[in-house]
Amino acid sequence: MIKPGLTASKISLVLADVDGTLLTKDKLLTSRAADAVKAISAAGIAFAITSGRPPRGMAMLIKPLCLRTPIAGFNGGVFVHPDLSEIESRTLEPATAKKAVELLLNQGLDAWVYTIDEWLIRKLDAPHVAREAWTVKFDAKVVAAFTDAHLAHAVKIVGISDDLDLVVACEKLAQKALGEKASAARSQPYYLDVTHPEANKGAVVATLSRLLNIPSEQIVTFGDMPNDVLMFRRSGLSIAMGNSSDEVKTQASAVTDSNEDEGFANAVWKFVLCRPAA
Repeated sequence: MIKPGLTASKISLVLADVDGTLLTKDKLLTSRAADAVKAISAAGIAFAITSGRPPRGMAMLIKPLCLRTPIAGFNGGVFVHPDLSEIESRTLEPATAKKAVELLLNQGLDAWVYTIDEWLIRKLDAPHVAREAWTVKFDAKVVAAFTDAHLAHAVKIVGISDDLDLVVACEKLAQKALGEKASAARSQPYYLDVTHPEANKGAVVATLSRLLNIPSEQIVTFGDMPNDVLMFRRSGLSIAMGNSSDEVKTQASAVTDSNEDEGFANAVWKFVLCRPAA
């Protein structure tokens, strides 16, 4: 079901999540996805990306996608230009950051702390560290403990566990415990992201609307995870990936194929450009 009234002539920006949406499960950008972005640009439509990743963890996509718009890292905790120079950022209150770390650890999750410049972890051999380093193309810094100095500059705190039910339960607990002091949402089934309350995918839509002077109803959003639902609600047209949960799919205007089956590219041609693939 597509929202009525939105046509290709009224689309001014396509905003895509990265992992599970734009990229395959192996974190690869396919040639079809890259070509779809080029076709978007050729049609005079802007293209932007947003992710829970730090900006430098998306640097490898800037050249292949010819990005010219602000990049929203940390779910909107930091906005940077394509040269990675900062536009604006939103850090957690130190007391909130400390409370979030304690909550995650007490619930049995591991915890990471991201500042604008660093990724801090407690153990190098902890679950998902090696894969995350491969994904973002830079290494974490091991610290004995997260100090007040670290937490004073926290942009994002991540809870990590392969017990996916535990991550779901902790998401609800964090939302209740942190209240309006933070945004807590799963960015992957095994990651729970805690960010500034205005650092969420919905706020990304609002900020890009402001920075680019584009009405939010002229923005199309693509995503696959619960943290993408907030940007679905703020955009004119929202497209959930086929690999999304039913919880996410029901919140979108349309559903495309999975990220393993060129869902992003297929939806660009079908819903954005409204013509067969070139």
